[in-house]
Amino acid sequence: MTLGTVPQSRWAAMQRGVAKAVVTLTGLTAGVAYATGDLPGGPAVNQLNLPPAVTAIAAEQAWLHWFMLILCTVIFLAVFGVMFYSIWKHRRSVGHKAQELPEPLWVELGWTIVPFLIVIGMALPATKVLVAQKDTTNADLTVKVTGMQWQWGYDYIKGEGEGIGFVSRLDPAHRALSNAGTGAKPDDYLLKADNPLVVPVGQKVRVITTANDVIHSWMVPSFGVKQDAIPGFVRDTWFRAEKEGMYYGQCVELCGKEHAYMPINVKVVSADEYTTWVDGQKKAMAALADDPAKVWELTALVERGATVYAANCAACHQATGKGAGPIKALDGSAIVLNKDHAEVIDVLLNGRANGAMPAWKSLSDTEIAAVITYAKNSWSNQSGDLVQPAAVQAARNN
Repeated sequence: MTLGTVPQSRWAAMQRGVAKAVVTLTGLTAGVAYATGDLPGGPAVNQLNLPPAVTAIAAEQAWLHWFMLILCTVIFLAVFGVMFYSIWKHRRSVGHKAQELPEPLWVELGWTIVPFLIVIGMALPATKVLVAQKDTTNADLTVKVTGMQWQWGYDYIKGEGEGIGFVSRLDPAHRALSNAGTGAKPDDYLLKADNPLVVPVGQKVRVITTANDVIHSWMVPSFGVKQDAIPGFVRDTWFRAEKEGMYYGQCVELCGKEHAYMPINVKVVSADEYTTWVDGQKKAMAALADDPAKVWELTALVERGATVYAANCAACHQATGKGAGPIKALDGSAIVLNKDHAEVIDVLLNGRANGAMPAWKSLSDTEIAAVITYAKNSWSNQSGDLVQPAAVQAARNN
């Protein structure tokens, strides 16, 4: 006996195989789900509501969310309840006939005035929150946030810590996990940055956003903050965190192929801890300050370039320099090996292919010179050629 063209015995075996696969897949899925826990300051497992608010603005937004949701639900139930009741109660099948009724003035006024009052009732609290979101006056600390493919630049331009600046990227260990595709994922997977933005608790922080390539967007849900970073424009917002801890967000504007690897990590600390961090940062910046006029030896510059390459370039061009897919190889590249350094310096400073190769102006002259020298003397290149920081400085200033 057959079922269609498949013998019944084979059909039963297929059913058993499918059932076994479903059980296995369910077990694997459950294992993945249980492997992830709630992330304080970030997303939670099976989260349906907004995250816990740590700023007054975020709390107001949560209140507005529920106010609007409940109001709209009540209106929906009332309107459709009356409509469905009327349809059912006065249906033709039970003998009701359509009647032409005059429209009294109070009905006309009612369905005009009542919706108007509802809209006003919704608009007033929403406007209050929107106006408060844009009140960036009297800030204790001002931070300029620059979106770059695919990292964030933070510059403290006013308040305690003025003059501090650094670049924040995805933690390299998380990128390695993503590249491998295997291994246990931590709760902060793809949300942890190597250099989090550090701010003091209880102080008003003004955030000025811009970008140097494409549109990005800086968002931290726990703060109730989302502000686009647009090239050529300066936008601003603010927050005052009322609780210490780590808080997480992501770029929420589709900004290219590495969009998923552009986390936002904010560390809120006490005033004393913030002062200690500022002192440490300034000492570290003074120690790392490079004189672009310094003349480097090949070995030292290659060693410095290896660190810069691992932090910024290896994710795309690979540790082997071979590239991947549309990413061009550096090993054997004519641009890299050219004795005329102008083109390769221009590529690093200005990028190529509409941002597919991002601009790296955020790196210092010494770092750019070092990473070019590293590429010229790694893998099969071994050119013995080097680029001095002064050449990069001259190209940057032209």
